Amino acid sequence: MYELKTLLPQFDIKLPTCMYDLKNVSLSADPATSTSSGGCKGQLRLFQSASEFSSSINSRNSVTCVLDLDILGRQIQHLLKQDDTASIAMRQEKVLQQLEALKAQLGKIRADLGVCGKTVQHTTAYQNGGLKEVPLKDIVINGHPNFIPYALLALKNAWRDLYTVNVKTFTHSTMADIGPAAREFEAKLAKIPVNNALPNINVTLIWKNCEHTEMISSPTMYVPIYGEVNVIRYLGRVGPVEYRYEGSPLCNEIDLVLDICYQLLRCSTHKAQVAMVRLLDKRLQQQQYFGGSQMSVADIGVYSSLIRIPAITDKDLTPALLAWRKRAKLVTQI
Repeated sequence: MYELKTLLPQFDIKLPTCMYDLKNVSLSADPATSTSSGGCKGQLRLFQSASEFSSSINSRNSVTCVLDLDILGRQIQHLLKQDDTASIAMRQEKVLQQLEALKAQLGKIRADLGVCGKTVQHTTAYQNGGLKEVPLKDIVINGHPNFIPYALLALKNAWRDLYTVNVKTFTHSTMADIGPAAREFEAKLAKIPVNNALPNINVTLIWKNCEHTEMISSPTMYVPIYGEVNVIRYLGRVGPVEYRYEGSPLCNEIDLVLDICYQLLRCSTHKAQVAMVRLLDKRLQQQQYFGGSQMSVADIGVYSSLIRIPAITDKDLTPALLAWRKRAKLVTQI
């Protein structure tokens, strides 16, 4: 026969660790069940007619048997002998705890929606540009390890004494390995202490094989908000008062800077990236920050965008941007 060459090289496949391991319950390794020459152990055959069955039984050289009950009995005994009671009990206890947490979460959602005549006490104060404040729900952010949302880390450091952004990370089954950069990002998030005395918002970051960073803010409907810049806008509206910019005279300016960051992250060539950096330099001018004399969400967006694009080096930044980056680094601590 012809010899075929190997078409695919040998890959080191990393299996995901978020799946259950199933134990081998077959008796294929049992020598008593292995088929020897002339025996019928472990074989099962289906007959098309009664005459075929009769001829197979009467044949002296036949090695076919209808069903070996001994093998079936040994297989059942093998399953019963496996001592998995402790592991099953632990798994069941964990599932019950998760169900209790889910029940509490659903009860909270029903209370927020006013189901069954139940009402919830909302804050009567009107802030944030005239919007009525209501209790915040937990948000979920899906992100790819190649596009790390550094804005979460920057906001968590910048709001350390004002607002608590409690971030928990999980890995989706579509990701076999998140890589060293994402693991370092998780470690830095974990080092920042959580102050429960401050107003807070819970963020669940899921590493997932997705094209864009997306945020789901409502547990009752799947309406994602795409793009890290738009996630910054959302957090800026629900975060501390010092970073809410709707009532600021520089509201349009901050939104314009964030729009430039959005375009910068989607530039396909280095030339286009440098052109966006020049636009940022024009918006900064002689100011200390993009929002004037104080740090704003615009600075968070620019700082995170520049980190995500390693092709932009110090040579591509103007002296004003280099000086701004040093000041911003003191606040974001990235």
